[in-house]
Amino acid sequence: MKVVQKPLFLILFLLGMYFLGGFELAASITQGAALHSGLLDATSEVNSHEAFDFDFVIKDLNGNKVEFSQYKGKVVFLNLWATWCAPCRSEMPSIQKLFDEVDHDKIAFVMLSIDKDGQLERVKNFVKKQSYSFPIFMPSGYLIDQLQVPSIPTTFVLAKDGTIALKETGMKNYHTAKFKKFINGLTN
Repeated sequence: MKVVQKPLFLILFLLGMYFLGGFELAASITQGAALHSGLLDATSEVNSHEAFDFDFVIKDLNGNKVEFSQYKGKVVFLNLWATWCAPCRSEMPSIQKLFDEVDHDKIAFVMLSIDKDGQLERVKNFVKKQSYSFPIFMPSGYLIDQLQVPSIPTTFVLAKDGTIALKETGMKNYHTAKFKKFINGLTN
């Protein structure tokens, strides 16, 4: 009987963890520690000079369409994320801190959720619950090939000349002195 009890207990324990969000909490704690360690700090050097294709449309959380071309000539912090992506959620507090400390007249933020259209309320509730104030958008139609990334989170920093100055794949800490100096330097 004891042989059956141990696997049954383990199965019940794992199911309990799953339904009570224990795995998500453990992942969040682990990812938060990794971000604060400095090992996942964002790059602070230009790592690309590829031209960016501004020819697509996004929409804000009220459904208003925005031609991405309106960002031409500006420095843009463009982050692809989703509510279901634990690493995305883990890096967002560092992005919020960066957003709070930069000049929005010089640096535009586009937090592009790739959640499905039917998940709009979920995105709105997530943003509200977390008290994020950076601009949140969703795709409106197709996304250009450059944004068909293999994994999220993926962040692009676009220079004023329309090139990709930086592309980061995976969870990063963007609230560092080096990264702030880097992105502010692109505004000159």
